[in-house]
Amino acid sequence: MVEKLFKLKEHNTTVKTEIIAGITTFFAMAYIIFVNPNFLSQAGMDFNAVMMATCLAAALGTILTAFMANVPFAQAPGMGLNAFFTYSVCMGMGYTWQNALAIVMLSGLIFFAISVSPLRSKIIAAIPASLKSAISAGIGLFIALIGMFNVGIVRTTQAGLVELGSITGGTALVALIGLIITAVLMAYKVKGALFIGIIATTIVGIPFGVTTFPEKIAFYGFNTLAPVFGKVFTEGFSGLMSHGLLALITAIITFAICDCFDTVGTLIGTAKAAGMLDKDGNLPKGDKALIADSIATVCGAILGTSTVTTFVESSTGISEGGRTGLTSLVVGILFILAAFFFGPIAGIIPGAATAPALIIVGVLMLGNAADINWKDIETAIPCFLTIALMPFAYSISDGIGFGFISYTLIKVARGKFKEVPIFLYVISVLFILKYILSNLG
Repeated sequence: MVEKLFKLKEHNTTVKTEIIAGITTFFAMAYIIFVNPNFLSQAGMDFNAVMMATCLAAALGTILTAFMANVPFAQAPGMGLNAFFTYSVCMGMGYTWQNALAIVMLSGLIFFAISVSPLRSKIIAAIPASLKSAISAGIGLFIALIGMFNVGIVRTTQAGLVELGSITGGTALVALIGLIITAVLMAYKVKGALFIGIIATTIVGIPFGVTTFPEKIAFYGFNTLAPVFGKVFTEGFSGLMSHGLLALITAIITFAICDCFDTVGTLIGTAKAAGMLDKDGNLPKGDKALIADSIATVCGAILGTSTVTTFVESSTGISEGGRTGLTSLVVGILFILAAFFFGPIAGIIPGAATAPALIIVGVLMLGNAADINWKDIETAIPCFLTIALMPFAYSISDGIGFGFISYTLIKVARGKFKEVPIFLYVISVLFILKYILSNLG
């Protein structure tokens, strides 16, 4: 049945490989179980309720991806989008968290409409090959930066600059030890090197006090979800226009564009690094993953969490050999377990154990920059902006936006109008509109 559902032989993989890949991906992104409710609780939402909503929305989106698209990608409420939810929409614009959930739902419906229309494939096909390579490389730098920030290898100064953190002890030192362990395993081509590295680093973290064990394992019932479940319908649309049409449109467009292009960028960039794209540079059934993502965003708003998106940490499982939806199914099942009683156990794996995997995956993905013709300035500048803005702006979608806009403008200025796909013009205009509205907001 597993072979029939996921076509393992066709994808040159095995059940064991897919399970290890799924566990690796789950551990790499398990931090969202605790980080997302921490963000949203600052907007007035119940922490435990959001934690359960986070797990259930992640499970829903990931399992939908498994069966609809048969690709090894996992979903969960996205970082950055949860910060935008709390600090910009709620605290900045003055919306209630119930209103913010309604805005998330509306953006998800827009994304769904795009995903089920012919636009979904045209958007992906419109991305030039050079920018696909740049997206993959940029995501590599972005995911490596996430890993380094998470454990304090690098940190921000009071002036907002980035500097080397304290690396002679604590979490950062454990992560660096784990990086060496994992790198050596990779150099010896050990199967499951990332997964083994995560477990080994977790063990190393015990004497350093970095790896901690829960005092008890609590069981959460569905009633835990009550403070946030369905509030989007009962309270979310009340007073939604009270802050003006411009503010509402700004919030909806920002959520929709970020969700769409975070997902597109992650799918294309990660799949290219793993050699999963077809001869035309597209991910087979990748469009179905977009549909799964949009459905999860809408349902996530009902459950009581911010925008669900495809996680770049999926690349850790893919690097472990995950190639089918079975990887995603494993991740989804683990999120369901986490929702009710497995959360504290997942918390045993420290950030120091997953950071080395993220950094090494970043190394692998950055290799796609070699496919870019850096001597052609028309190509080099948009690709550089794509790669640089992802880590510098801490946003996949902003990197894509700057790459698309600069590519289009340079080609137009050179009189090469026909070399720019019509949808790239449309997407570039949408990004420009988003930046203008965000500035006005």
